[in-house]
Amino acid sequence: MLKEIQAATDFLSSKIKGSPEIGMITGTGLGNLTEKIEVDFRLPYKEIPHFPTSTTLGHKGTLVSGKLANRSVMAMEGRFHIYEGYTPQNITFPIRVMSNIGISRLFISSAAGGLDPQFRPGDLMIVTDHINLTGTNPLIGHNLEQFGPRFPDMLEVYDRDLIALAGKKALKAGIELRHGVYVGITGPSLETPAETRFLRMIGADAVGMSTVSEVIAGVHCGLKITVIVAITNVNNPDCMEKTSIEEVVATANTAGPKLADLWERIIGDLPE
Repeated sequence: MLKEIQAATDFLSSKIKGSPEIGMITGTGLGNLTEKIEVDFRLPYKEIPHFPTSTTLGHKGTLVSGKLANRSVMAMEGRFHIYEGYTPQNITFPIRVMSNIGISRLFISSAAGGLDPQFRPGDLMIVTDHINLTGTNPLIGHNLEQFGPRFPDMLEVYDRDLIALAGKKALKAGIELRHGVYVGITGPSLETPAETRFLRMIGADAVGMSTVSEVIAGVHCGLKITVIVAITNVNNPDCMEKTSIEEVVATANTAGPKLADLWERIIGDLPE
């Protein structure tokens, strides 16, 4: 794994201008943010040594490097999922590479189903904590000592200062920003009414099929992490409605510009 990480690192480092400080991941229908980047280069994942490739609707499958709000960023336009057949180690390979290149912050966006009955489709929620129900973990196996300890602490996964900054920026921009707990599952089947009721009972406010593995690897790498999800549908176990991936993508596309604006405001006011 280390040889593969280094090969991808060397390949990308040869193309990068400057030193990226922020790594970003955009999920289903949430590519608006990368449209704001002053692009140095954009590469399909298949051209990067050992990178997985995206197979999910709404994921472009390209890596962008450049400037956003005058800060150097690397942004993934699309991600990878366990339900695609990838292992958590495959999924988090780009996190390792970006960390190796030198990023110190990891910002993630994804689409999620709302579990809080007060949420509405199109809402944004900043993640304050998560529950891992994927049944696996990207740190299983040989520990990559070069990146982090065997047993990383998970007390404060999501940076409190960045959560506070996001709240201030959202308030100033007139963007309603929910706060809540994200639960990660494998998918690709959506939740049954009984599963939805269970997830709400254990304290989750939103549910999705990504994010958790990347976050765990980010913690292992010592990165400061912030996650904002777009609520694409709200699941009420007592009157569940059918949901399609096309509807999820459509709602995410609607929330995308608002989310991109908020990220740009946050990045523009980050401390040095």
